[in-house]
Amino acid sequence: MTVPVTLAILGASGDLAHRLLLPGLGTLLNTNPEYEVTLVGCAVDDLSQEEWQERVRGALGGKCPRASIEQVIATTRYEQLDLTNAEALRKLLDGLGDAPVLYLALPPAVTFQLCEALTTIELPKGLRLGLEKPFGSDLATARELNKILARLVPENQIFRIDHFLGKSVVLNLLGLRFTNRVFEHAWNNQNIERVEITVDEALALEGRAGYYDRAGAMRDMIQSHLLLVLALFAMEEPPSLNERDVRDLIALMLRHTHLWDDDPAASSRRARYTAGSLQGEQIPNYVDEPGVNPSRNTETLAEVTVRINTDRWFGVPFRLRSGKALGDARNGITVAFRPVDHVPEGFTQAPPNVLSIGMKPANIKLGLSTNAESNRFELNQSVLATDLAESPLKPYGEILDSIFRGDPLLTVRGDVAEECWRIVEPVLKAWQHGLVPMDEYIAGGAGPSNWKA
Repeated sequence: MTVPVTLAILGASGDLAHRLLLPGLGTLLNTNPEYEVTLVGCAVDDLSQEEWQERVRGALGGKCPRASIEQVIATTRYEQLDLTNAEALRKLLDGLGDAPVLYLALPPAVTFQLCEALTTIELPKGLRLGLEKPFGSDLATARELNKILARLVPENQIFRIDHFLGKSVVLNLLGLRFTNRVFEHAWNNQNIERVEITVDEALALEGRAGYYDRAGAMRDMIQSHLLLVLALFAMEEPPSLNERDVRDLIALMLRHTHLWDDDPAASSRRARYTAGSLQGEQIPNYVDEPGVNPSRNTETLAEVTVRINTDRWFGVPFRLRSGKALGDARNGITVAFRPVDHVPEGFTQAPPNVLSIGMKPANIKLGLSTNAESNRFELNQSVLATDLAESPLKPYGEILDSIFRGDPLLTVRGDVAEECWRIVEPVLKAWQHGLVPMDEYIAGGAGPSNWKA
């Protein structure tokens, strides 16, 4: 049985559509051939029908069977239009059928204007909206965007996209937590000393200065991706994997999350890379990168420590960190357990247990104390490790699947978007007022030398 879907990508000529969205669609068509997708590309750029078809064919190539590619190519079309013009949008929607998907692969300012234009026209009852992060540029604009979206369609037809929620290993957190007795009863402040969530990238700007120099590491990664991972890691058990049950608990966990000691300056650090070598390539000083405006004082490495004010987590520091142009591409969650209360006399000190959950590559490693081979009274750390199976779907394939099915489980609810901004906004203001120094680190290194402690 085929499932017909009309997908209109607004901003279809951009990098996100070509690099992530269309390849994700290809993996979805490969695993779910029942979808019969009519693809409509829309942008302000002047593209011929042939040029658009070649872009689609190139992005889907190798991701799904040739028959699926040709089916999409045979029905796809490109429309050049002003994405903020209400009349142009009305004409577009008139040609999309009863329950289309509008995917807004656009900069935040254009998304805002487009949604305002949509409030002035009649929309199809079953319209589903997909929006790329960031959702606003601060708490005030996030609230304003939510008010506009609420005038368009019901909340469960709004799909705020954070592709980290489409990563299979992030969803594995729920299975790891709630189906393994060995972890569930130890998942609290009585047993866990601290938690670190880190995404350090061995990449520099990669031509993204136009976006990144206005965002920085805090807005780009911590405000969205890492706070959502924290909420999934720390949340209570949901009654089911229903979208409301899970997203209610995500929102609750973020409402309980605050800066450590409520001090935005003491709880955060920032830095920017200088010239260096990264994987054999010479990287210029960040401020000399093409498209960078030094007056913005944008950080390329950010760190913030937060607390969760619940009985389960009170007193446990959660450190969130992300940066670019770092030599060690760490990507995952590290859980440091407290030492045991007592070690029998005669043993050496037991190393603490450490659980590592890798997001890229996807794996789990658990460090346990065991007797050393050379001395039976000496305790060493042995590591139990396993690789986690990757989903055949790319994260954007998972997300598109959820939109096509009308299930917003893997997307960000409006109140969650606001809570994420509430948490980090005091830090951004402290940085703006110069209360936190801008440290430096050499591209390809581990970060600022004074951060090692």
